[in-house]
Amino acid sequence: MASIGEIRKRLPKEFIDRLYQQFTPVTADKILCGMGSERLTTLRVNTLKYDRQSLMNDFKRLNIKFDRVMWYEDGFIIKNMNEREISELDIYKNGYIYLQSLSSMIPPLILNPKKGEKVLDMAAAPGSKTTQIAALMENEGEIIANEADKIRAERLKYNLSIQGVKIDKVRLGRGEKIKDEFKEEFDKVLLDTPCSGEGRFIFNEPVTYKSWSLKEVNRLSNLQKKLIESGFRVLKKGGTLVYSTCTLNREENESIIEYACSNLEFKIDKINIDFKINNIINDRDMIKILPSKDMEGFFICKLKKL
Repeated sequence: MASIGEIRKRLPKEFIDRLYQQFTPVTADKILCGMGSERLTTLRVNTLKYDRQSLMNDFKRLNIKFDRVMWYEDGFIIKNMNEREISELDIYKNGYIYLQSLSSMIPPLILNPKKGEKVLDMAAAPGSKTTQIAALMENEGEIIANEADKIRAERLKYNLSIQGVKIDKVRLGRGEKIKDEFKEEFDKVLLDTPCSGEGRFIFNEPVTYKSWSLKEVNRLSNLQKKLIESGFRVLKKGGTLVYSTCTLNREENESIIEYACSNLEFKIDKINIDFKINNIINDRDMIKILPSKDMEGFFICKLKKL
């Protein structure tokens, strides 16, 4: 693994300065170490088409070494193959598995969608969480999967189809405008919002951080406020909205939750799942996962509409 000095040299200076302002030195060092580790390949079995035991039999037959995920029985950590190699296998091509970061599997589990509910995934492409929501709902109910970008929406449709999702409607349009189309119709809303992606930075892959800037963080923070307000308007009274990002800064995380609780009739709801993850900070029921070799950096908070 690279030294912290080496990692600090590669990442944007302004990002590093802010990291040490917003976290204790020990936590900031831990975050940088996570950005210096090589991420393991992780995936989940698609229970709409397959089952865990058959998948584990396939892994043994193909000599794929794996660990189970302690807090999610459908999740697996692959130890001797990368994503590209996995994507060449029939189990991938047939839609029996979905390549997905472990952190990304957590928001749908916290949302806890049930059979027969009406659920909105506000920023759905490429579909990792939408397909997981459909599996948790056992393909019973309704999911509106929203995506603003036309090309990404096509990719989303393709992924939903190959994973065997039958209860989806893909809506092409801006998430902040969705409030004009639906009024208090959804039991649950997932807002896995566009963000600056700091939790996914890998120090020797400049593509992961080259578009980062403080200006972009502020632009996204303004968009996130509009999106969470739109999510609030379409959610039934007493309904649940889960807000998540794959970034680490305050402006796109805690500040958005504070805005939602001050300006909209939202309150933070307790998360009753013990994820048994080492690199996790739980501050007033706002969860922050620090990047590590098997987890991307993530922020998750569960809100209830009063």
